[in-house]
Amino acid sequence: MFPYDRFVKFEELTSLLRAAVDAHPALAKMAPIGSSFEGRPIWAITITNSATGEASAKPAFYVDANIHATELSGSVAALKLIDELLSNYGKRDDITRLLDTRCIYVIPRVNPDGAEWAMADKPRYIRSSTRPYPYNEDHIEGLDAEDIDGDGRILMMRIKDANGPWKKHAAEPRLMVRRDPIESGGDYYRIVPEGRVKNYDKFNLPVARAKQGLDLNRNFPELWRNESEQVGAGDFPTSEPEVRACVEFINQHRNICGGLFFHTWSGVLLRPYGTKADDEMPAEDLWVFQTQGKKGEELTGYPAISVFHEFKYHPKEVITGTQDWLYTELGSYAWVVEIWCPMREAGITGYKYIDWFRDHPVEDDLKLLKWTDETHKGKGYVDWYAYDHPELGAVELGGWDRFHTFSNPPPHLMEKEISKFHDWIIFQALMSPKLEHHSTEVTSLGNALWRIDFGVHNTGYLPTDVSKITRKNKICRGVIGEIALPEGVTLVEGKQRIEGLQLEGRNNVGTLASFFPAGNATQDRQRFTWIVRGAAGAEIVLVARHDRAGVVMSVAILV
Repeated sequence: MFPYDRFVKFEELTSLLRAAVDAHPALAKMAPIGSSFEGRPIWAITITNSATGEASAKPAFYVDANIHATELSGSVAALKLIDELLSNYGKRDDITRLLDTRCIYVIPRVNPDGAEWAMADKPRYIRSSTRPYPYNEDHIEGLDAEDIDGDGRILMMRIKDANGPWKKHAAEPRLMVRRDPIESGGDYYRIVPEGRVKNYDKFNLPVARAKQGLDLNRNFPELWRNESEQVGAGDFPTSEPEVRACVEFINQHRNICGGLFFHTWSGVLLRPYGTKADDEMPAEDLWVFQTQGKKGEELTGYPAISVFHEFKYHPKEVITGTQDWLYTELGSYAWVVEIWCPMREAGITGYKYIDWFRDHPVEDDLKLLKWTDETHKGKGYVDWYAYDHPELGAVELGGWDRFHTFSNPPPHLMEKEISKFHDWIIFQALMSPKLEHHSTEVTSLGNALWRIDFGVHNTGYLPTDVSKITRKNKICRGVIGEIALPEGVTLVEGKQRIEGLQLEGRNNVGTLASFFPAGNATQDRQRFTWIVRGAAGAEIVLVARHDRAGVVMSVAILV
């Protein structure tokens, strides 16, 4: 249905999505949730079996991708999910059950502007949005990373310098390694990104901060911090149209019980919190995250870890973003998938996810280089070649092609990598609460009086309000029971609309060896009772609804 060995630009992405939806009109709909800074629609695909009910009347799972400009394989993974769901409805029991009873919202490209820059013939690699931030002026001096020789790549430049911090590896001269702390007397280099230098004074070579300095993932409301504390955060929470569109969409779709966000890279599954330790999370929620993480490890081969405990960029700093907002403020379980880990592919084991980028053994670089030579066919690590730089003079270009080696899988390995995730998403979506009809009973009380008992139950794994955070923040009402009376029937006892309880799921069922008391064995059930007056044969519509667990209907006939 979609290409999986290349990235597609916006116009082709739109056409491909439209074709997929048109080919499955009973299962999929396509609509924009907003527009990007440059005015491109941000497409959302809604996937469910419309014959079994509207998407809004079912529990839902949310997926988005490509909020960061160069992380294009996230879009490919989102397309793969759409393909798997639409192509396998009626063929796979779990997918058929999923789309019959639940809904999936997929936003394949949150940041279409930045993605277009990354895929341009002469690419520009920025973090997120193309909007100038925090200032609109061009910088006065410094190096701008860009493709200066027009080969469609942004590599590195090495410049010979007696006081440079880099040298050639003794056995593998293509590879640049750091000088030893007290080393001197060798051939040394400075290494900077490929690019042009503005107002070069022949002495200082600062790398300019990109004029487009936003990080859209730092613009979400949860613990938003300004630029001095969190780089790229934007002017205020949801100041950016792409983020505002996502936040408004999620807030308008209160049936969302969980979410997953595709990023790159590191080959890990990340869960909240980003700002505090596990012991500050409700224990019941942590246990659910651990259940989901264990299944994720089993299905993807990626480790499931806490952002706070194992994925900080700096030990004294914390990270906030989409997943913390979705869980902490809305109580929906949320994960980030960091697609792709070249270190793992190269046979490097025991690495620390973030610390590895700060420091690692030279042997790791040699393993990566060997693996890249074998798999990328010369396109992953580029042999250094001479270039006459317009400002710097004689330099060499080369080194890692980070875009296709680190930021994303190389094209020929793309489909294998992005195919690891859809089954885990299906698993999480099917964990959601599901309100279903249990029983409807009509009892004659004589004198045209009737008692109606309408029973529903939660057949999902999670409780109707999904998490303890939801309950603490009072985000969801309990199950609402409603009765619609036809002409000639009157309500004698009971309210036309009744707010009931939150119904438990199966997530807190202990083992049979447990010494904890069993409690209420039917906490998953709710019964609504009314007494009405009317003639035999009248039909009365009963409805039970929950913002997250869905809607069920029954008809009571007075007989």
